[in-house]
Amino acid sequence: MIVQAEFEIAHEEIIDRCQSGDSTAYKELYQLYSRAMFNICMRMLNSREEAEDLLQDAFISAFKNIHYYRKESTFGSWLKRIVINKCINAINKKKVMTSELNERITEDDSLEDEVYDPLDYDDFGVSKIKDAIARLSDGYRTVLTLYLLEGYDHSEIAGILSISESTSKTQYLRAKKKLREILKDMGYER
Repeated sequence: MIVQAEFEIAHEEIIDRCQSGDSTAYKELYQLYSRAMFNICMRMLNSREEAEDLLQDAFISAFKNIHYYRKESTFGSWLKRIVINKCINAINKKKVMTSELNERITEDDSLEDEVYDPLDYDDFGVSKIKDAIARLSDGYRTVLTLYLLEGYDHSEIAGILSISESTSKTQYLRAKKKLREILKDMGYER
């Protein structure tokens, strides 16, 4: 508890220095958050080059707008939102998601029968699951990542992606189904 408080105070001091224009503070802030933000970019974009470019773009945007950060949430949450929005914009530019996210919900997609619990593949290995997630289409990977890995609920995802909540749930269900198929093809039998 005390360590967390000291951690937050130290970060607030760095942010205050950034808001005052201290260039060394920008570097410190980048070093504190770049790895975690890069991981988000990789999960959403599935391309190292795109993730690196987008990470730089997100930090430039954050630094240009740091005076808007009001400490109403953690800096990490504020920055994460910028990163996720940049990722979504990059995906939308590719226009890959449009057809998938606008699919109609069919009777085959019974939402009541599905439990929205995280996938239980502890014995399979994290690296293989990451590989399987990387094989998902951008649309499926985005919804799955936002829900399962980033912790957003379906109403938040609907707002972020400008889709309905039921579409978010359906995309998540389809992503899980496709992920299971990919894992089965990779040798995971459940």
